[in-house]
Amino acid sequence: MTITRQTIVHEGPGGLFESMVVVDSAASVLLPGILLLPNVLGTKEADFAYAEKVAALGYAVLVVDVYGQGKRTTRADPDPARYMAEMNGDRGLLRDRLLSAHALLKGLDAVDAARTAAIGFCFGGKCVLDLARAGVDMAGGVSFHGVYDAPPFPNVDISAKLLVCHGWDDPIAPPAATVALAQELTAAGCDWQLHAYGHTGHAFTDESVNMPEKGLAYSADADRRSFRAMVGFLEELFG
Repeated sequence: MTITRQTIVHEGPGGLFESMVVVDSAASVLLPGILLLPNVLGTKEADFAYAEKVAALGYAVLVVDVYGQGKRTTRADPDPARYMAEMNGDRGLLRDRLLSAHALLKGLDAVDAARTAAIGFCFGGKCVLDLARAGVDMAGGVSFHGVYDAPPFPNVDISAKLLVCHGWDDPIAPPAATVALAQELTAAGCDWQLHAYGHTGHAFTDESVNMPEKGLAYSADADRRSFRAMVGFLEELFG
């Protein structure tokens, strides 16, 4: 097995984007394709490393640039959420960029275009849900400590299966928002499941986060359990 990274610059709604393909270059067959949708900061080394873990399971992973080439932030920035705020302010443009990324994934040389899924973290979890809400032809999606507010336009029936991995004490997705998401997905006919982790807040997969006073902190247990849940979910989708 030889896991490789390849940066690709591609056109999309609103300009140029810089994403990363992570795949076992020694694979002799077409692989299921996975979109990996990053958190509020945009693409970064932590996403590429996570993508390598997923690629080692037998998938071709596209780490998606949602914001645009050169638009990245860090937690030290005065406004680390500024690019996310732009997308939250135009959910139609966000949807179009996500659909464009999915089309890009399907066209990659290593990918079996009939077998695709998406995983996402924080804002990326919202992106997974919005892809499903748009009726994209993917098999399923996994949201890790996502954001659950629905876009301000009607959903289509949701054909993608969804796994929502959720910290029960997440201040960004409190119980009322979580129940509202479950009701929304049920009304849309979605095959969904929710894994909620007790005593767990937001960003539980992110080892760089340690702000428990704000309800944001890494949890080794929830990280491990949610990864295993994702592995089982993808195996169920693709065999």
